[in-house]
Amino acid sequence: MERELALEIVRVTEMAALASSHWMGRGKKNEADGAATSAMRAMFDTINMRGTVVIGEGELDEAPMLYIGEKLGNPEAGGPEVDVAVDPLEGTTIVAKGHNNAMSVIAIGDRGTLLHAPDMYMMKMAVGKRAAGLINLYDPVDKMIEVVAKANNKRVQDVTVIIQERDRHQAIIDAIREKGARVKLFGDGDVGAAIAACLPHTGIDLFLGIGGAPEGVISAAAIKCLGGDMQAQLKPQNDSERERCIKMGLDNPEQLLMLNDLVKGDDAIFAATGVSDGELLQGVRYLGDDMVETHSIVMRAKTKTIRFVRAVHNTEHKPNLLWK
Repeated sequence: MERELALEIVRVTEMAALASSHWMGRGKKNEADGAATSAMRAMFDTINMRGTVVIGEGELDEAPMLYIGEKLGNPEAGGPEVDVAVDPLEGTTIVAKGHNNAMSVIAIGDRGTLLHAPDMYMMKMAVGKRAAGLINLYDPVDKMIEVVAKANNKRVQDVTVIIQERDRHQAIIDAIREKGARVKLFGDGDVGAAIAACLPHTGIDLFLGIGGAPEGVISAAAIKCLGGDMQAQLKPQNDSERERCIKMGLDNPEQLLMLNDLVKGDDAIFAATGVSDGELLQGVRYLGDDMVETHSIVMRAKTKTIRFVRAVHNTEHKPNLLWK
């Protein structure tokens, strides 16, 4: 992949975030998601790449755009062939309610490198680079905490585990508290939570829990860029989901998936733009006088470069972004 692609895809997440931000707190999650999807799809046509959606808004009969298998980019420009994983608005309910941690996200890898994860549950664990190579998803929670505490040079009571606030996680939460570590709960949007475990300034040491498999692959691309580590296991709920896993090339649908199973090779690009304030990014801010500010992150695994991009957009010159 060409390095210029990293900066180009930030423009795509920026437009999706700007479009969906109009719906902040208005109680209409479908409209927010639709706005993000339409803006993202339109911007992809300006990118010099030959992309194929491997994780998107659903199958062709479920999604009018950004559907799995859809071709993206400007093929006549002769850009690289890439896999594209998108979540135009990670946190539709978050935006509808005006809560924190909504983002627009994209992960890109060379063709054939991103796991074509179906829309099902996945058990996930992520850590930063200090604990990379030391984790094991099959370990009991108390041992996981001991490992990350030692790796991050912290006392057990200073370790923070971030986990989604769901009934299915209560036993894990109880085990963390019994060990004496700290728990940080979040509502929706686990891509940002997984990434936060890989950034020292967040104070989060371990991401753990069951969430969406597509979000797991997108998170894995970011974690590879950050030098962290991730392990996962698909959780098919029925025979149809198991068959889908087998079609993906997994002989054992519930096998342990390492970071390199989720994102193959040594390169990947991840970009995200905040819609609402969160652990990782600030949200879209309306400054007045037609000026709107966005805050984004873009990373590349090959170089381990991390860029934070703060941009001010003049909506007078982008009429498609004006609130009607």
